[in-house]
Amino acid sequence: MFNCKNHSSNISSTQAMTFGKVIAVRGGIVDVKFEVNLPHIRTILFANNNSVVLEVLTQLDCQRVRSIALTPTQGLARNMPVTNSGHPLQAPVGNQILSRMFDVFCNAIDGLPAPIDTQWRSVHQTPPPLIARSSHSQVFETGIKIVDVLSPLERGGKAGLFGGAGVGKTVLLTEMIHNMIEHQKGVSIFCGIGERCREGEELYREMKQAGVLDNMVMLFGQMNEPPGSRFRVAQAALTMAEYFRDQEHKDVLLLVDNIFRFIQAGAEVSGLMGQMPSRMGYQPTLGTELASIEERIANTEFGSITSIQAVYVPADDFTDPAAVHTFSHLSASLVLSRQRASEGLFPAIDPLQSSSKMNTPCIVGERHYALAQKIRQTLAKYDELKDIIAMLGLEQLSVDDRDLVTRARRLERFFTQPFFTTEQFTGMQGKMVGLKASLDGCELILNGEYNDYPESALYMIGAIDEAHLPQKSDNENSIKVQSHVA
Repeated sequence: MFNCKNHSSNISSTQAMTFGKVIAVRGGIVDVKFEVNLPHIRTILFANNNSVVLEVLTQLDCQRVRSIALTPTQGLARNMPVTNSGHPLQAPVGNQILSRMFDVFCNAIDGLPAPIDTQWRSVHQTPPPLIARSSHSQVFETGIKIVDVLSPLERGGKAGLFGGAGVGKTVLLTEMIHNMIEHQKGVSIFCGIGERCREGEELYREMKQAGVLDNMVMLFGQMNEPPGSRFRVAQAALTMAEYFRDQEHKDVLLLVDNIFRFIQAGAEVSGLMGQMPSRMGYQPTLGTELASIEERIANTEFGSITSIQAVYVPADDFTDPAAVHTFSHLSASLVLSRQRASEGLFPAIDPLQSSSKMNTPCIVGERHYALAQKIRQTLAKYDELKDIIAMLGLEQLSVDDRDLVTRARRLERFFTQPFFTTEQFTGMQGKMVGLKASLDGCELILNGEYNDYPESALYMIGAIDEAHLPQKSDNENSIKVQSHVA
């Protein structure tokens, strides 16, 4: 049941005593009539002894409002009394919420008492004005080779992990949390939108075992909750992040899994409201709703909010409107490939489709930029030769092309990396590789230094110095000596 005690503490008695009555219930949409004091849009209403929470979406006339239910509407009937709270949905802010896990109403769901002495703020905040934003660009290292070399993330920017079902978005996101949270001096906020409750429990346990939960907050709007609830959990997480950025002057790492579920919840709300869908069934307000979230993630003179967002791509179709609209807001896009995942190349990031606006000489440096361009050229040429190799074989290529294929295949293996978060499944110890070590390894491979090494020597290693030539057996050595004597 929703606990409205904290939310109602700062409401005047006149506002709190404003009542209406239910006049229509259609699934998650509830129409309410007020004789006086018609509620504003986004106002929270309570019905059925505060067990049903509604949010006003539109005013039908001078006495009627149409609202979306943020909780299940079971037991709700016509003529039931409705209380006007007089305020929008609110979220607690402050250091008291650190190390805690909440739902969309900011009720503690970690089995611990609710935090005390917290401030409450509306989840509907405006983005910072352009004059208050910082234009300084700085690379945000993740310790993952293929990300840092080919698609570096921006501190204070927005990065997206694009992929279909089962290609490793959540695993990659969890690994980034593990790698960065120990080196992140600020606060990390994880926002789970429409995902499995099992993933939230596992993440909470892993972060607690790693000892990094003290600087982390988690919010979840699970997939079994109504669309209105899933539609507002992202705003609640952003409100907390903005407090730590603007009042505490800290750098905030905001992780969202999955931003597509936010878009999907908006489509469900739009459909329940009876709005005419746009192309491919999405809501006509898709661009506005997504911008209201993404534009709040920004650098200011006080601090920064760096966001990493997993984006589910329906049917691996990157022309889907949800993926297209999300692409336009991001500074870095990491596209996960099902083909690479099927080949066992993890993380399954496609080096040719992934991109970052940080990968320019003036930001990452001349050496890094030149290496990244040469790597892309090598892998692109190899991609073109795959059809020829499949039909005619490697022997039909020229000497230069065979050398390029050798280097490209070793680059692909070098970009694989064992993760800390998958140690219990793979049995391999996780590796975190610095940017300099990653660049050095790529440069040596491009120069042909590792052409004599088998491809397996570069698979699932950290830095390049972990690659070793296989030891020859005694039989091979004796055969070699005998042939030499003969």
